[in-house]
Amino acid sequence: MKDCSLSKIFSSIHSSIQNELEISYKNMNYHPVVKGDSTEKAWLKIFQNYLPERYQATRAHVVDSKNNFSEQIDIVIFDRQYSPILFKFNEVTILPAESVYAVFEVKQKVDSDAISYAQKKIESVRKLFRTSLPIPHAGGEYEPKDPPYISGGILAFESDWQTPLGKSLEKSLNKRKDVGVLDLGCILSHGYFSYNQKKKKYEIFNKKESATLFLFYFISQLQLKATVSMIDIKTYSKWLCKK
Repeated sequence: MKDCSLSKIFSSIHSSIQNELEISYKNMNYHPVVKGDSTEKAWLKIFQNYLPERYQATRAHVVDSKNNFSEQIDIVIFDRQYSPILFKFNEVTILPAESVYAVFEVKQKVDSDAISYAQKKIESVRKLFRTSLPIPHAGGEYEPKDPPYISGGILAFESDWQTPLGKSLEKSLNKRKDVGVLDLGCILSHGYFSYNQKKKKYEIFNKKESATLFLFYFISQLQLKATVSMIDIKTYSKWLCKK
């Protein structure tokens, strides 16, 4: 380990992440849908490789115990330790709303339409109902905890705007400060952004190591969420008897 350093380790991680995404974008010169799927799978692979094991990433629909479904989400970051996968067959995965930590829309390029589309997708998840049960412990039980806030973001390779991370991006992001707000995002060729809840404004980071810095930032945000609330699985099981 004599020649090893954190700088070299992180440089190697960044090169691996950057290459994975660039290969998917530049070398998949097929139909746009195929190219999009390739980029989505590259991001999924990165989350699956680098997130702590308590978190998993997949394309999925999200459902609540009242039978409300989200739109299909490109990437859902969810809890696998305490929450069940309700359904999985081939490319279809359905997750309970209680298990979700974050959702992302994946695009080749970012523009105002892509931002608006991502906001609507994220809104479809945040609007779902989530249960929360008391948490048992040796001396009794804790009160049910509030479900953690679901982060929402967009992931892309490049921007369609002349100034990639400029006022046009901020204008599009600021159109939604409600349930559809985008909290964070990465535009691989240019940098990443995050929404500062205290200052009520977006912070833009023009960094060449955008993907890796974004990943570290996202992991830090997951740490703040602690664990998802305790799911009331009985409220889902009642649908088993309905025709």
